[in-house]
Amino acid sequence: MKIKISRGRLLLVLVMVALISGCAGQQTRMKSSVVDYLYPGKSETIVQPSIPVLNIPIKVGIAFVPEQRARSYGGNIWAGILGGGSLTEADKSGLLERVADHFRKQEFISEIEVIPSPYLTAGGGFSNLEQIRTMYGIDIIALVSYDQVQFTDEGLLSLAYWTLVGAYIVAGEKNDTSTMLDTAVYDIQSKKMLFRAPGTSNVKSRSAPVNLSEELRNDSIKSFNEATDAMIMNLDLQLTRFKEKIVSNPEQVKIVKRASYSGGGVMGLVDLSLILLFVLGIAVKNRKFNS
Repeated sequence: MKIKISRGRLLLVLVMVALISGCAGQQTRMKSSVVDYLYPGKSETIVQPSIPVLNIPIKVGIAFVPEQRARSYGGNIWAGILGGGSLTEADKSGLLERVADHFRKQEFISEIEVIPSPYLTAGGGFSNLEQIRTMYGIDIIALVSYDQVQFTDEGLLSLAYWTLVGAYIVAGEKNDTSTMLDTAVYDIQSKKMLFRAPGTSNVKSRSAPVNLSEELRNDSIKSFNEATDAMIMNLDLQLTRFKEKIVSNPEQVKIVKRASYSGGGVMGLVDLSLILLFVLGIAVKNRKFNS
């Protein structure tokens, strides 16, 4: 028995399918974690940090910690597997070089090495950092992690996808990319975190189905760049606070000046601050005596 469907009913069915599809969205998340890298879940070793000894000028390394596998949830007929995928090694190197260039001007830093990602093993912990320390001769390492979520949803313009032309020219996909970068700075020998600084970004865009993957890739890189800018600003702020912490709590961090070092940097800041505190103390005592 043949079932006849009128054109009107067929059109109604197509519209309903389009509306259902328009309600569908897809989310992709890619992330990495400093905690998972330094303190793997199955590790029974208890890490006991000691008092950091900073040898000025400092030799610094910077690297991305190993990432987890990207995950996708939901879906629609146009999107497939969304997102730009994991950061390439070239992407990582470019972002890290931007951070390194910003801090190479610091007088108390002798050099900053960008460490390739393959040198960091998943769950490698401080034993892995000791290997990197030996290979590159660094004292401090800045470990960069990230968490990026991309979400795409079909707007009302997706109804036009039912024409071939619409799939190419109608920007009906609404894309949202949120990124957080975080840098945790560790003294390798003492296993002590000195300070950390985050940076965030949110990028919104629209795209047609046929260039959705390309648009999401562009959004991903743009969001990483924006988060890097914000993180660099926060690193500046946290570095200033760390210097102040050295002055106010000298027992928590020991500063050692290398024989070949004649600059100021952190040492200059600490010496100047101690002199100012000494002079201020004398002034207060004199005021009390004169009164």
